[in-house]
Amino acid sequence: MDINKIYNEDCLKTMAKMPNDFIDLTVTSPPYDNLRTYKGYSFDFENVAKELWRITKQGGVIIWVVGDQTKDGSESGTSFKQALYFKELGFNLHDTMIYKKQNYTPLTHNRYEQEWEYMFCFSKGKPKTFNPIKVPCKYAGQTTWGQPNMYKTNNGELTKVKQTVINDEKIKGNIFEYLVGSTQTGKIKHPAMFPEQLALDQIMSWSNAGDIVYDCFLGSGTTAKMSVLNNRNYIGSELSEEYCKIAMQRITNHTNQLNLFI
Repeated sequence: MDINKIYNEDCLKTMAKMPNDFIDLTVTSPPYDNLRTYKGYSFDFENVAKELWRITKQGGVIIWVVGDQTKDGSESGTSFKQALYFKELGFNLHDTMIYKKQNYTPLTHNRYEQEWEYMFCFSKGKPKTFNPIKVPCKYAGQTTWGQPNMYKTNNGELTKVKQTVINDEKIKGNIFEYLVGSTQTGKIKHPAMFPEQLALDQIMSWSNAGDIVYDCFLGSGTTAKMSVLNNRNYIGSELSEEYCKIAMQRITNHTNQLNLFI
């Protein structure tokens, strides 16, 4: 199985070439609920999920970015159905993260505007890698609020609990906010690109240098590009020849730029 390659084919054909327990991390967003036009393509969700279980290493992770269509006043619930199916296969639903769009497109609804999608984190057992993103603590260096707590020891005596000093940093929350559309990707022709920073954050969090990162719905190649830029190996599957060419050009452009500094 060749790595660092884009396969212009159905992802089921690509995964059929892979041995068991092969992939460290999958970062992808499937074409869900016909919310976008993907050259008329659709996908066999259940068989894709089964193959992802087979090829994912023990401790490996899948980041599955998905939302729901609203039709006749009701959301489809596709995201929940897919999450439950992954659990049926044996995956842990390790985290339910939120991908919040800073510049979402207002629509005409009799409800609040939809400005986020799910980023489900499925793991095959306990994740073998977690490199958490950290953010500054607002009250770093200060002591905890209020008076020291009191508690009874085993012999009935009251003992003061020492106040603790707040750390400089903490692990960020599981809501990730990004700019979307041409404001962050330039003029790339794809109906539903996710932000480069989204791919970067997940790749850096759940994999290490030298790991294999897969995207079974590669689209314009964001996952592959960010893998290359951060010393990960990649494999991508994409049915559209047009998108494969765009993805390969993006990777080549940035590889050439990196070579200028070697």
